[in-house]
Parts: sequence; C-alpha cells; structure tokens
Amino acid sequence: MIHKKISLTLAILTLSTSAFAANYVSNDLFTYSHSGPGSKYKIVGTVNAGQKITILSRSAGFTQIRDQKGRTVWINSKYVSNQPGLKKQLETLNIKHSKLVDKLSTYEEEANKNKANLEKDLTSNINQVQELQKTNEALNKRLNDVEEENKSLNDLLDNEKTDLLMKWFSYGGMVAGLGLLLGLVLPSLIPSRKKKSRF
Repeated sequence: MIHKKISLTLAILTLSTSAFAANYVSNDLFTYSHSGPGSKYKIVGTVNAGQKITILSRSAGFTQIRDQKGRTVWINSKYVSNQPGLKKQLETLNIKHSKLVDKLSTYEEEANKNKANLEKDLTSNINQVQELQKTNEALNKRLNDVEEENKSLNDLLDNEKTDLLMKWFSYGGMVAGLGLLLGLVLPSLIPSRKKKSRF
C-alpha cells in the first residue's frame, strides 16, 4: 500500500514536471513497447525513433507513454528524450535552411536592384557633371572672348578720345592762331580816324 502511494506521488511529480514539455523517442530505429513497466512484461508493439510522445508516468527505469496512435504503453526510459530525433531535427534544419536561402535570395535581389539603381544614378550624375564641365568651359571661353572684345573696345575708345582731344587742340590752336593773325592784320587794314582827319 505504501509502495503504491510512493509510486503514485512520484508519478504525479514526474507528470507535473514533464507533462508540458515535448518528448520524443530517441534515435534508434525503433524501441519495443511493453504492457507494463519492465522488460518482463509482454511486448505489445514498437514505437519508431523520433516519434513524438506524451509521458504519463515513470517507474523503475521505464516510462509510460501515449504515442501518436493513441496507444498507452511502457518503454525503456533510456529511449525517451526531450529532443526531437535526428530525422525531425534534419527536417527542421532543412526548413530553416530553405527559409534562409529564400531570404538570402530576396536580399540578393534587393541588393542587385539597389546596385543597379546606384550605378544608374552614378552614371547620370557623371553625365551631368560632364555636361556642366562642358558648359563651364564654354562660358569661360565666352567670358574670355567678351573680355578681349571689351579690351579692344576700351582701347578703341581711348584712341578715339585721344584723337578727339588732338582735334580739339588743333582746332583750338587754329582758332587762336587765326584770332592772333586777325588781331595783328585787322588794325593795319582799318585806317584810324585820326589819320583821316589830317588829310
């Protein structure tokens, strides 16, 4: 009676700690299932490796489980694992790998698109810079031409001013000379009144 109570208590403790965790049959091809907690009990079937199971209780190195087919049997506790079997792990890894490959492919496509856009923008910017350089060179040449033309016009204007001044000086000299000449000649041509009164 006491033995049954202890077993029941241990079973409750075991269930409370492990019932919510996923458990699996370990990586052997299969394990025999028994009708009771020991190898002396009748073999009632097999449970395949990697199969997900529900632990119901533990006793003397054996674990009572419910398999995926709903059968309640006992198997050796050494074949119970809290990790999925290698086959299941491989399937999970393959799924993760496939997702990562898809993500990588998506990232590569985005990176290639971004690269193509950047190269296009770079080419466009280079073309714009070249056009601006050509425009700048043309404007510099035009500015030089205008400066040369302006210098020539200034030189011409200075020459014209000099010529005009020389002409004014010439005209002024001529007028002054003519005035001086008239001032000297006219008095001798016009007889004075005193001389007329003497005759």
